[in-house]
Amino acid sequence: MSAPVVPLIRIQAEDFDTSAEVARLTRGRHDIGAVVTFTGLCRDEGGRLTALELEHYPAMAEAEIARIAEQAMERWPLDGVSVIHRYGRIAPGDNIVLVVTASTHRHAAFDAASFLMDYLKSRAPFWKKEHPKEGGDGGWVDAREDDAIAAKRWQRS
Repeated sequence: MSAPVVPLIRIQAEDFDTSAEVARLTRGRHDIGAVVTFTGLCRDEGGRLTALELEHYPAMAEAEIARIAEQAMERWPLDGVSVIHRYGRIAPGDNIVLVVTASTHRHAAFDAASFLMDYLKSRAPFWKKEHPKEGGDGGWVDAREDDAIAAKRWQRS
């Protein structure tokens, strides 16, 4: 019997290396048959933005992401989970979030990664502020209703 899976949760200002994170998760593991990664990038919103600023409440954000990861591990047979979310000022094209799920079979890895992203987008306590190219204060970004709708598909009756 293998050791219990402990999800890796990091909230950091620094960029991350997707390949290095996949290698860390799978090193020495020959029972893993599928790894799914999702990388969220900062958009320029049609050339309108110079940056997006992400803020969070550290203890709350880490606890919520860990709770979501634990739920994913309860629902699917996962052999590894990593979630890395950046904060601070992020330029268009730069990484914001990485979700890596590993399992013996692809369906569990795909479903768990999708579940994690749907809940990160709708429940993780991060706030986004836009920095427009023309200067000034672009304001805080409101939560998107379609993110909440996407998360509802995972609710159990």
